[in-house]
Amino acid sequence: MAAIPHPNPNQNPNFLSPMLQPYLEQQQQFPPDPPDEETTSETDNESHMSFTNNSTVSNPNSNQGLIDRSTPALLHVSFNQDYGCFAAGIDRGFRIYNCDPFREIFRRDFDGNGGIGAVEMLFRCNILALVGGGDSPQYPLNKVMIWDDHQSRCIGELSFRSEVRGVRLRRDRIVVILEQKIFVYNFADLKLLHQIETIANPKGLCAVSHVAGSFVLVCPGLQKGQVKVEHYASKRTKFIMAHDSRIACFTLSQDGNLLATASSKGTLVRIFNTHDGTLIQEVRRGADRAEIYSLAFSPSANWLAVSSDKGTVHVFSLKVNAENLGNARSSSPPDSNSAVTSPGSSLSFIKGVLPKYFSSEWSVAQFHLIEGSQYIVAFGHQKNTVVILGLDGSFYRCKFDPATGGEMTQLEYHNFLKPDEAL
Repeated sequence: MAAIPHPNPNQNPNFLSPMLQPYLEQQQQFPPDPPDEETTSETDNESHMSFTNNSTVSNPNSNQGLIDRSTPALLHVSFNQDYGCFAAGIDRGFRIYNCDPFREIFRRDFDGNGGIGAVEMLFRCNILALVGGGDSPQYPLNKVMIWDDHQSRCIGELSFRSEVRGVRLRRDRIVVILEQKIFVYNFADLKLLHQIETIANPKGLCAVSHVAGSFVLVCPGLQKGQVKVEHYASKRTKFIMAHDSRIACFTLSQDGNLLATASSKGTLVRIFNTHDGTLIQEVRRGADRAEIYSLAFSPSANWLAVSSDKGTVHVFSLKVNAENLGNARSSSPPDSNSAVTSPGSSLSFIKGVLPKYFSSEWSVAQFHLIEGSQYIVAFGHQKNTVVILGLDGSFYRCKFDPATGGEMTQLEYHNFLKPDEAL
């Protein structure tokens, strides 16, 4: 597609919204990656961005008045970048919760029961990205609204010609996922830096690293089973044929060095080195098909958690962590069907004799939930703990024993949608 003039309404290329200035000053210790000279001139008529001074909430504290206290409908739930908080989009606004200790931090209920279909936090700061959703969306489904909770209003927006499937935030970048395209913007002035074509991506799959100065982005490629890895610091692109089936879920380690992927079959999870695309390890969730809902690395990348529609959360031990990643390389090609067997496995001596199923690496610990419900998972800030969030409003904190494994111990449970559970 031929380049067209950039649709930025601000004539001054150095324009900076004064409402973003406090946030940017706070983040000065996290310098942005240098812009990619090859992509900064790319533009597309699918997007439009602007800053706005219009308040989007007529009464930001309406939840303190006479409102419907019945249990709201949950439209979206997601963790923030360090898994210390999570956000819930509901049919009347959004809520933010702390994980440890569990408590509601704040809520915003919109007049007219405006639904929020996606809430993306930026660590613990006052800036969030919102997308409308539900039967009565607060915002159009083709817009990303930049919300400043200190002012209880939106201070900017990004508009597109099709529905927004997902949003990811870094301290220096905003990433917007559409059905077959991804846009990367500079946070300071909403300038479009890069756009990526993908295969059909209705789930809005995309993952970004969160270590300052090292921006890695992973998204679906243009082929079934393929993922694309963008290393912006080194201006390198890596394609990985991760699976034969379509990609169902993936996640990055915090530093972007490790990538875990699952296909629509949901039986195997593969861990790759994002720099050279080598397959480092392969683990087995189960033998029957399943829909993988979420994958999460522990902060040290020693563990991987997996949730699926089978109602079981699995924790796997990883042999290669981020620190010694440079010394570990697999001889198996990324699309190989050969198993990577744990040296300590009692079945390792028969690898290659029996089918791959028998020589697979299985999870160390498990936690059983209601089958068929949708859950996402992350590692807690306490050692060997896992936090599980359900679209039924459930919050679980569990602990696993790395030595003995087996069923995890439930430490805590809450229904975060019930009014009597909130502050």
